[in-house]
Amino acid sequence: MHIQNSLSRATAIAAGVAAIAALTACSTPPQSTSPPFYPLPPSGQAAPPAATPPAPKPQAIFIRPAPGRTLSGFDGTRNKGMDIAGNLGDPVVAAADGRVVYVGGELRGYGNMVIVQHNDTFLTAYANAKTILVKEKDVVRQGQKIAEIGNSDADRVKLHFEIRKQGVAVDPEPYLNGTLR
Repeated sequence: MHIQNSLSRATAIAAGVAAIAALTACSTPPQSTSPPFYPLPPSGQAAPPAATPPAPKPQAIFIRPAPGRTLSGFDGTRNKGMDIAGNLGDPVVAAADGRVVYVGGELRGYGNMVIVQHNDTFLTAYANAKTILVKEKDVVRQGQKIAEIGNSDADRVKLHFEIRKQGVAVDPEPYLNGTLR
């Protein structure tokens, strides 16, 4: 009798295990509400780099002093700056903060002109002005109206604009669009 009880009990246990196994095989695993687990890389290996957003385009330190189209660009010999179209009296604004170091019309080919020193490296020149609204030693802010477009000592109404780096004329475009600083 004792053997029969042991067999019956063993049979019952085996049947229970089989039933649990069958239920487990047929059922879907419970849905987890926790985030998925991502194992760390093996010790000594670096984790993959995180995606980085693209670098923002650098801001230009100079702004365009007049909104007109470019009539002629820098070539380093005949044109040491750029000529910008405009209407007689249109505003000319300071390309960056600085101090006015020259106002006058003595330089042949430039007509009425303003020169602004921005720091030890950069100067900007604004030539062919109809009217000059600042005087030497004035502190000007970027975007401040400093003159009006004219045709003094020029063949047409325009602004001649130059950027000088360490005293040498450079192409203004890369400085205006932020490519160079």
